[in-house]
Amino acid sequence: MEVFVIRHGETVWSLTGQHTGTTDIPLTDHGRRLAERMRSILAAHAFELVLCSPMQRARETCELAGLSDKAVVDSDLVEWNYGEYEGLTPQQIHKVAPGWLIFRDGCPGGETPEQVGVRIDRVIARSRAVDGDVALFAHGHVLRVLAARWIGLPPGGGEHFLLETSTLSVLGYYRDVPAVRIWNGSFTDLGAHTGARGSGTKVGGSQVPDSTQLPVEL
Repeated sequence: MEVFVIRHGETVWSLTGQHTGTTDIPLTDHGRRLAERMRSILAAHAFELVLCSPMQRARETCELAGLSDKAVVDSDLVEWNYGEYEGLTPQQIHKVAPGWLIFRDGCPGGETPEQVGVRIDRVIARSRAVDGDVALFAHGHVLRVLAARWIGLPPGGGEHFLLETSTLSVLGYYRDVPAVRIWNGSFTDLGAHTGARGSGTKVGGSQVPDSTQLPVEL
């Protein structure tokens, strides 16, 4: 089995670098266009389970990608609760907490890495219980924890997995060992540069080009 991991499309706050946890904001027009580009790739797969965060940016991405009819909302996939840091940029946070790192320090008034790891472990267990492929629609930090926990790292291991908006990643196995097959596959230039670039990631027989001109990672 494989787990297709989809981070939601661009929002106004993802553009400005603001931490978006419980704030429920929609996709930008650009984010919607990129979400629609996922449809042809995901349509090539029969998913036994589709789970989606309850936040509208994830649900909208799931709908535009063509899987909303199969989707089950799972609150364990909601983004990290940033507490007092909700809506702040990393620069603003570092003014009050120099050297702060979310995967080590968590968020005051919000969640610790261990708390996020507990709910992500439930998502992983639910996914592994399925006989077939799974699709997950969620958010940047929580999906980075997912990648870490999938391969047996602690939740803080998510710091090693950079993840942009409107991306597709695939988790699976090397023999019986949990592995990362594809990570941070970008749809940014799909159609416009696929032929010219001649490189990228193939998912379901379609080409996902390498990412370029990506926004600053939180």
